[in-house]
Amino acid sequence: MTILDLPGWTHAYSGKVRDLYLPAGDHPEGDVVLVVASDRISAYDHVLSTTVPGKGTVLTQLSLWWFEQLSDLVPHHVVTASSDGPDGVPVQVAGRAMVCRRLEMFPVECVARGYLTGSGLVEYRTGGAVCGVRLPAGLEDGSRLPEPIFTPATKAAVGEHDENVSLETVAAQIGAQDAERLRDLTLEVYARAEGLARERGVILADTKLEFGRATGGPHAGEIVLGDEVLTPDSSRFWPVDGWAPGRAQPSFDKQYVRDWLTSSASGWDRAGDRPPPPLPDEVVHLTRERYLDAFRRLTGRELELPSVGT
Repeated sequence: MTILDLPGWTHAYSGKVRDLYLPAGDHPEGDVVLVVASDRISAYDHVLSTTVPGKGTVLTQLSLWWFEQLSDLVPHHVVTASSDGPDGVPVQVAGRAMVCRRLEMFPVECVARGYLTGSGLVEYRTGGAVCGVRLPAGLEDGSRLPEPIFTPATKAAVGEHDENVSLETVAAQIGAQDAERLRDLTLEVYARAEGLARERGVILADTKLEFGRATGGPHAGEIVLGDEVLTPDSSRFWPVDGWAPGRAQPSFDKQYVRDWLTSSASGWDRAGDRPPPPLPDEVVHLTRERYLDAFRRLTGRELELPSVGT
């Protein structure tokens, strides 16, 4: 993991994909943090040794686009993504970084599901419910749910696994009023995003959001949308014309990486002690193309990235 020397900023924390930096001195916007999206990729609670060139730029630019689409529903934490001026994004990380207002983050992953797959499918097959929400019998992998559901999870440290929990568990931790507000905001964001994506030929199967309370700035005291939003790292995107319940769906996210890691080609034992092996060049290339394809379809824009190997 490379820690960058960024003028005016001091490294504070590194997560699976993002690195956070604090201002080295006073910042005109007050209590802010520089959020830098790296090209690291994680799967099955491991940060892989292989990077996907340009991935951090895709995540940041797609998040910025979504923040714009959602700004009338919920305020977001972005102050600027511009590299103009000494208090903006350092030029070394321009395109893949945002200056954001610091938030008091809620210790919960806010997940909305409109389709049944992943850990939700596993839980459903065990007891017919997901996070305490009962679902109809007979659903399959990829089935569309009668209505989107809120299925929160605990936040896990790097190397640990998020655990699905009920709304009641969240309410006991942060209070019923905030828990219900997070549920409502999550479902409102999902509904808006699902509709926009579907217009563009993309199914938003599920997504993970993070919220915090602003302690300063124009939204002090309010619940604010933070982190990244509606990217291939935090969401499952499927092509509308390829959707067929009863099997794994073609996707625009990192499912290709997950599938390779659990295939015989990787030689990796997920239950063992060894870390995942490096990704082959072909897997890196195809994963990068899936991220770019998601960006193009959703935003209608092209994103210029350096060629792999440059």
